Amino acid sequence: MQRMNENLPADFTISAVGPADFEDWVELALELWPPEDDSDREDMRNTLIESLNTEHQTGWLVRHTSGDAIAFMNLSLRRDYVPGATQSPVAFVEGIYVRAPYRHQKVGTALMQWAEQWARQQGCVELASDALIENQDSYQFHTNVGFEEIERVVCFIKPLV
Repeated sequence: MQRMNENLPADFTISAVGPADFEDWVELALELWPPEDDSDREDMRNTLIESLNTEHQTGWLVRHTSGDAIAFMNLSLRRDYVPGATQSPVAFVEGIYVRAPYRHQKVGTALMQWAEQWARQQGCVELASDALIENQDSYQFHTNVGFEEIERVVCFIKPLV
């Protein structure tokens, strides 16, 4: 494990997700994206396995000195359309989550600073993210760490039968 930066409290460390971290990573991801049924749980596991095995995605886990996994962040390099992006690829925060008892302790801010560093190392000039329109906590967090809102979207589809 490694210290991340001076903004991360001393009793936390961050490391790239590895096989030994996998179950903790899955549990945190399921807290962020709760499953509706067992197939959703399995889909999450498969998605995270794929993330571990591709070079354009990465996962980071924050642990308390007690050993408890308390936060994670998934990053990717997107080459498809990203609203507001001026170059490709774009570093993208696919997910970021801090367990409730550890919020407001600069863990999320430190993770975003880590994401910025990672993005620069990948040759990116922008970091993108998204949030559900109704998720005001996420909106507030993103704006607090320097993101600018680009657009709001409600998507529709009509099956043609």
